[in-house]
Amino acid sequence: MGAAGKGRVFVGVRKKSGGRECPPKNVGDRNFMKNKGMKIKHPKLRGEWAELRFMTRAAEHGLCVTKPWGETARYDFAVEHEGHFVRVQVKSTMFKDRGGYSCTVRGCRGPYEGDPFDFLAAYLIPVDMWYIIPAERFSGQGSIVLYPQLKKSKYGPYKEAWHLLRGSVVDRIEACAAQDRPARVQAAWL
Repeated sequence: MGAAGKGRVFVGVRKKSGGRECPPKNVGDRNFMKNKGMKIKHPKLRGEWAELRFMTRAAEHGLCVTKPWGETARYDFAVEHEGHFVRVQVKSTMFKDRGGYSCTVRGCRGPYEGDPFDFLAAYLIPVDMWYIIPAERFSGQGSIVLYPQLKKSKYGPYKEAWHLLRGSVVDRIEACAAQDRPARVQAAWL
């Protein structure tokens, strides 16, 4: 009976053994996937690996992750929490730059323009750390440098800031109409 028949499913295949899939070593070990992305040389494959890491970590934080169909959306994921959706672009880096990690935050045609997504999820592969950064914090830039060891760095408040993806849900909307406005304007406010 295969691994799936025993109630276990393995996403990847480490090696073939007599036609059977073999589970990776140390499957239960949290560090099993840590830094494996450093070995992925092709940038597109490494990006897909980082997206899988994002989905896993978001699920661990109680978030529902949806992937748009195809590759034409201007964001990688829609993240939902209690009916509130935000758009997330995932980037990863392993490149050290002056004591920090340089992370490209641009598309194929240059810095992002307009309102393509709400948050950047930047994954620092060597230190297994995420930054959840509001898009307006780096608008118009082609890259940013993240310093995980500094306590007062520019992007420090966004280190592992998964709570930002939960957003805020509006419970109640209140309106107030001014007394001196015409009745038709007051009705529009209500």
